[in-house]
Amino acid sequence: MKKIKDQTQLAEYIKLHQLDAIFNEQLVSHMCLLSYEKGEQICSQGQPSHVLYVLVKGKIKVYNTSTEGKTLIISFKNALEVIGDIEYIQEADFINTVEAVSPVWMIGIHHQWLKKYGKEHMPLLQFLLKIITGKFYMKSNALSFNLMYPVEVRLASYILSVTYDPTDVLYRGQLSTSELRDAANLIGTSYRHLNRVILQLCSEGILERGKGFIHVKDRERLKTIAGHSIYE
Repeated sequence: MKKIKDQTQLAEYIKLHQLDAIFNEQLVSHMCLLSYEKGEQICSQGQPSHVLYVLVKGKIKVYNTSTEGKTLIISFKNALEVIGDIEYIQEADFINTVEAVSPVWMIGIHHQWLKKYGKEHMPLLQFLLKIITGKFYMKSNALSFNLMYPVEVRLASYILSVTYDPTDVLYRGQLSTSELRDAANLIGTSYRHLNRVILQLCSEGILERGKGFIHVKDRERLKTIAGHSIYE
């Protein structure tokens, strides 16, 4: 994580997402701009929560890990999104782990300033209510998706989510073969079965397995398999 001290860039993101209509002047004055590299964690499940994060550019992955070590994808998110909203309201530790899928820019606001200047600011409260209720709706769907859809569909949706970022047309990610065990856990299948599905998609010319990476050869056919996005 890097703290970006460029106030002009911060102001541009505030203007782009009209955050000045949500956060009052006092809160805006205490905002900081943060950047994360692909694969870097923004927050970790169980970690104390002291900052509210607003995703202003890039794509993130939100997932949860059970006490047995099994992981489950909650969603992939693009700007504009908020991380730590439920934790701020509940004064709780982070519920999920959030990881950068592409280069990510976040605006951070410490809880002390939110409590001092935002506790009775209606635009902010309405914004948080909309974000939080949307997350509960999404989570309800996500928990059933892993049971309802076959592995091929879940894998197609997962690969599209980690290799493309609609907010950055230049970003073209790859799925590292070293991440396949994690990917199997995240979409709820076995490592062996995941490899069988990848092999099938490679034989159909949709994917290509190179040295250390899996490349998308035919994005449109992969999108057809995925249908509507399961994880976004």
